[in-house]
Amino acid sequence: MAEKQYVVFNINKEEFGIDIMKVKEIILYREPTHIPNCPKFIEGVINYRGNVIPLINLRKRFNLGETELTKETRIIVISLNDKEIGFIVDEASQTVRLDEDQIDPAPDVISEVDRRFINGVGKIDENRLLILLNLHNVLTDDEKNQIQKMEI
Repeated sequence: MAEKQYVVFNINKEEFGIDIMKVKEIILYREPTHIPNCPKFIEGVINYRGNVIPLINLRKRFNLGETELTKETRIIVISLNDKEIGFIVDEASQTVRLDEDQIDPAPDVISEVDRRFINGVGKIDENRLLILLNLHNVLTDDEKNQIQKMEI
């Protein structure tokens, strides 16, 4: 049975997971440089290891309200279509391993998050579910093109 490992993070007290193979690094939050005329959920850009990368506020992207910055706020750096992107999350807490039989398809009504963003739901134990994100659907094709064209 195939087992996958996921990085667990919190947004608005809900637990989400991203395939660990897509995650480059988890870093402390730092204030981005704001860019005019960006979509509202793009907070700006930061210098990450010599590259300028956009920061996407997942709370805003999923329409879950404003982000309250705390000492737990993190940036999860991922690679999407050969472009590095940072996701701002409330907290990145751990990694978990899930077998295929622990993952169910996303039900019709799962959370406040749009279903297109969700690959499935991981069952960690009887009282703990993990919403597994579909990174390719977090951004529309048009938004991906906008980010690809971002030259600072």
